[in-house]
Amino acid sequence: MFNKLKKIFLSKQQNEEKDRYIIVQNDEINEDLKQHINALEKLAERYSKDLENEYKSKFESNGKKNLKIWVCRDIDGDQMPSLTSDQCLEGEYRSQIAINYDGFTDEEDAYVYYIKLWGCSRGRKSIGGFYDLSKYDLKKEIEDTLSQVLKET
Repeated sequence: MFNKLKKIFLSKQQNEEKDRYIIVQNDEINEDLKQHINALEKLAERYSKDLENEYKSKFESNGKKNLKIWVCRDIDGDQMPSLTSDQCLEGEYRSQIAINYDGFTDEEDAYVYYIKLWGCSRGRKSIGGFYDLSKYDLKKEIEDTLSQVLKET
């Protein structure tokens, strides 16, 4: 019985995760989409900065120092300092909100939690996933993630 409930719960979680994103097909990857991605990433950057300032003292009072929240971008897993949202339509581009605390390394890709914003895989059949702001509140999702991190020991 427990295994059946666990499967239902995990399946529901996976469906909720998929629902957060608008699937974008090859013929929909265009300059209009690029503008939406740029706007999403700018909004995410603003939320990240604001919430980092708001939660920094809460984290420190829980012994979790050096809270950092930022929009992280990479192409095929490689972060490049010059990578911006203007390159969001390139193959294997991915952006996400990264959350980390304690023990940062010199590498910006070392983070504890993340929320996907946009990702695109290119190949024979290009497909992308775009965070759906019309259904979900990105700021609330970041805050929920931060609250969850605070609860963890």
